[in-house]
Amino acid sequence: MQSRATHQGGRKLFRRPHPAQVVVSGFAGAILIGTGGLLLPFAKAGAGGATFLEAIFTATAAVCVTGLTVVDTATFWSPFGQVVILVLIQVGGLGIMTFASVIGLTIARKLSLRTRITAAAEIRSVGLEDVKGLVRGVVLMSLTIEFVTAVILSLRFLTGYGEPVGRAIWLGVFHGVASFNNAGFALFSDSLVSFATDPFICLPIAFAIILGGIGFPVIVQLRRHIRSPLHWNMNTRIVLAGTITLLVAGTVYLTVVEWSNPETFGPLAWPDKLLAGFFQSVQTRSGGFNSVDTGAMDSASLLGMDVLMLIGGGPAGTAGGIKITTFAVLFFILLTEVRGEIAVNVFGKRLSRAVHRQAIAIVLLAVAVVIASTAALMLVTDISMDRLLFESISAFGTVGLSTGITAGLPAAGQVILMLLMFIGRLGPVTFASALALRERRSMYELPKERPIIG
Repeated sequence: MQSRATHQGGRKLFRRPHPAQVVVSGFAGAILIGTGGLLLPFAKAGAGGATFLEAIFTATAAVCVTGLTVVDTATFWSPFGQVVILVLIQVGGLGIMTFASVIGLTIARKLSLRTRITAAAEIRSVGLEDVKGLVRGVVLMSLTIEFVTAVILSLRFLTGYGEPVGRAIWLGVFHGVASFNNAGFALFSDSLVSFATDPFICLPIAFAIILGGIGFPVIVQLRRHIRSPLHWNMNTRIVLAGTITLLVAGTVYLTVVEWSNPETFGPLAWPDKLLAGFFQSVQTRSGGFNSVDTGAMDSASLLGMDVLMLIGGGPAGTAGGIKITTFAVLFFILLTEVRGEIAVNVFGKRLSRAVHRQAIAIVLLAVAVVIASTAALMLVTDISMDRLLFESISAFGTVGLSTGITAGLPAAGQVILMLLMFIGRLGPVTFASALALRERRSMYELPKERPIIG
């Protein structure tokens, strides 16, 4: 990251970097540090060490809370390597500037103006005066949800599967942190397929993913006004309504399509099919775990999951995608046009035209990135387009679901997925921040003219 300087009166004036640049540099730095940790010989189980590509791919997936892997997390990495991955997931899930703000508050008991600006850009705070309180709230809420999830899972692994106490606690902590941060890393070679019919494993993980995916602003507002829906702002209402709608729609769709598939839901009893359908629907919000073999799912299911993964979860949270709010804005714009109305109204409030432009820009860029990356993958592999598209959207949406082709991709293909994970984790946030901060009023307007549409 470089700062440009000019001379004025014998003094150097430095142009400070944009907050979005600071966030991007922070994530890149965390990936490099994590790569160094995973390259240590004792980070890998057995003799020898990981290759550079294995280490940097895993570090990128962990920091970007994606969950795509080129090696088996359960058997390839040593306990030390798994701890490194867990730390990277936590740092990446909270956000680099949020994490740095916590350190600043702990050591200096205050935040500099620049730190508050960059933290506000990352967690999408509405004002600088509430950044300190919001950071504290985000960290406390994250640790609380992770702790509760870890306790429930640890007890289940201990009592239901006979795991030793230490192992049960480690499994509970790792999956509790991974689930709330929507990371998708698992300490079982088959992800969570062995627990597809166990609600005491699947449901705590699913609810932790949902809470992490709705976004920190929504969690904080619900904590303050859980009994006063009238105090909820537009963002909270859109995220909650969109999350419920997409979860129900995804559950119904996947359950119906996979109901008789002998390789997925077919052998399960009907209550277990409903559980598996709900769990898989939750994972498309950016969770990344799987309780059935994703590669054996019907092509129609993969297409439906593509759509859900691209939409993702709420803004300023641990989920990826273009975000529910962005999708909702486009939906209400379409609804307004169909009705022949002029202003776009959502939950009794008028939507700013600047938000229209930002939503359209983010969606078009996301589609362009996914299409370009899928085309690039098609050039370096002979794998079918539906699977490559699924992998691309999973990486861009920081989901982590895979049809099983990631490890078999050539080095060029894995590099493409790494770039997608990085862009998907930071692209929508930094681009939206840049658009908001660059907005300025023009001193004049050009004459209007309309092209023919449609």
